[in-house]
Amino acid sequence: MKLIKLKPITGGTRHQLNIRKNLLSKNNSIIKNFVSGAKKTSGKSTVNGRTTVWHKGGGCKSKLRKLESSKNFSNSVVICTMYDPRRSSFISLNFDLDTKQFFQSLSTINVYSGSIITNSANKNDLSLGDRTTIESIPPGSIVHSLSIDSKTLFARSAGTFCQIIQKQVNSCQVKLPSGSIISVPINSLATIGSISNSQQNLTITGKAGRNRLRGIRPTVRGIAMNPVDHPHGGRTNGGRPSVTPWGKPTKGKPTVKKNN
Repeated sequence: MKLIKLKPITGGTRHQLNIRKNLLSKNNSIIKNFVSGAKKTSGKSTVNGRTTVWHKGGGCKSKLRKLESSKNFSNSVVICTMYDPRRSSFISLNFDLDTKQFFQSLSTINVYSGSIITNSANKNDLSLGDRTTIESIPPGSIVHSLSIDSKTLFARSAGTFCQIIQKQVNSCQVKLPSGSIISVPINSLATIGSISNSQQNLTITGKAGRNRLRGIRPTVRGIAMNPVDHPHGGRTNGGRPSVTPWGKPTKGKPTVKKNN
């Protein structure tokens, strides 16, 4: 997918950059079986109603697409690639040639309509989009949708991937998109290639109204608040290092506990 720049007809389109979606499928009656409603929480807790995640709320209604990325694909063919409003990456509609059933999965870059997806254990037969165990994937390969214990946990957003570093008898060293290296079981599932829509981070919204339609609310600086709302409130620039609204240090101080 390529980036397109709109004509500067208005102020919102002057610097706007979008992803060209002319190759995506729009109307498909098959996807109705994989779509379900999703309840909005607007960043609030379902227990007491307090805001637990800021800058969320409003936005257009969108339905949830069910994916089957945790299972081992058999011989399948890609029917089409579609847009998912709840994900940064694209999704693909596939048809299983063995079970004669449709299923959806995260789309792999450079895998288009008509491509064949297999789960071959032969290293020489692997191609982009194939999903198999890490034991069958050679070291140094780029993979995504890494599953552990039937749950897809790593490399799911647009343009991300993991890299297989070293394989042992029962485990494998995998480099995550964050740069950290973890050990996963050798029988974990992964898909060859990286996630589609890799240029998603280069898009420019152009105006605040588009973010509101996506359910993103404004971000207010702590120094612009009152003292009752934030530790930085009241226009006091000096005397205190940068902290979160709950008084925890920020801007460089580690907040994650490491297991020794």
